Amino acid sequence: MQLALREARKGQGRSFPNPCVGAVIVRGDEVLGRGHSRPAGGPHAEVVAIDQALRRVERVRRQGTGRSRGLKGATLVVTLEPCCHQGRTPPCTEKILAAGIDRIWVGLRDPNPLVAGGGLRRLRRAGVALRTGVLEPECREHHRGFLSVIERGRPWVVLKLASTLDGRIATASGESRWITGERSRAFVHELRAHSDAVMVGSGTALADDPALTARRGDRLIHSPVRVLVDGRLRVPTRAQLYREPEGEAWVVCARGARGRVARARAGARVLEVRRRGRHLDLKAALGRLAREGLTQVLVEGGGGLAAALLRSHCVDEIHWMLAPLLIGGDGRPALGSLGLRRLEEAGSLCDVAVRRRGPDVHVAARVSTAR
Repeated sequence: MQLALREARKGQGRSFPNPCVGAVIVRGDEVLGRGHSRPAGGPHAEVVAIDQALRRVERVRRQGTGRSRGLKGATLVVTLEPCCHQGRTPPCTEKILAAGIDRIWVGLRDPNPLVAGGGLRRLRRAGVALRTGVLEPECREHHRGFLSVIERGRPWVVLKLASTLDGRIATASGESRWITGERSRAFVHELRAHSDAVMVGSGTALADDPALTARRGDRLIHSPVRVLVDGRLRVPTRAQLYREPEGEAWVVCARGARGRVARARAGARVLEVRRRGRHLDLKAALGRLAREGLTQVLVEGGGGLAAALLRSHCVDEIHWMLAPLLIGGDGRPALGSLGLRRLEEAGSLCDVAVRRRGPDVHVAARVSTAR
């Protein structure tokens, strides 16, 4: 199962709206096949692993280097219950049965109402020996975005903040590049590489004009969906968010906002949501993103958007990069107002981990007040 989880992580951020499942087929101490879920419309992890395993045993048969028994006696190890319904692809359960696999280890039961134990029942009725709950906590952690969509109706939200030690993201004049060092920035690109989407607010888009791609050195490794929260559609279509040729641009705006047609003509997907007072209803916005298929969203700025998400209890995980610099009170804060009156109202963090990234300090934590 550890090997299946390692396989699953290879496809994170690239398989939505499907969960990124990992699968391994073993016989004795031999790995016959492995795979992870491909982008929507492509094969699921079980299918990739089975096809690889069948090619392997067929190659053995042709070479005459061993006795080919197909997949008889092999075990399929999969992080999530195999699907049993017809979607963009046929049911994985039927592919498993056709391959002759008679033993399966499953990490996590699928809570999706379209499956919800149906895959396990189909396999059990066909005589397949099942073992469930294998490394279930680890599988739940890996599939947290998918589970969040099913159980809470919104994606798993990761907030990234980068500031000086005194919590500033720019000088009073707006200078901000670069506060954190190369190793911190490289880590942020790894976060992007494993996310379905990267979200920024209109203020950050206007100030920094980010591309929001994931790079390793000069090499592009992933183009997550670029989500711009722009209630009044202030960011012009000449911004990199709209012009980046790889990936998609989605813009979240208020219902009836002027400029919707121009954004659509620029190739963006326009998602209209209601307002709550003077601001967008961010819970409604995240619900819309979940319905569009996103399971994990990385939020990179700015301070107003970050604070609004925290006020709405919509942040699950925080990564705060602290540089050994001091700007002072006239600098721009990393986090906007949370509207707190008493200390007991402060957001509570748990599972806090602290590590060094070059000269910077990286604080990672879960938000225990997320809903």
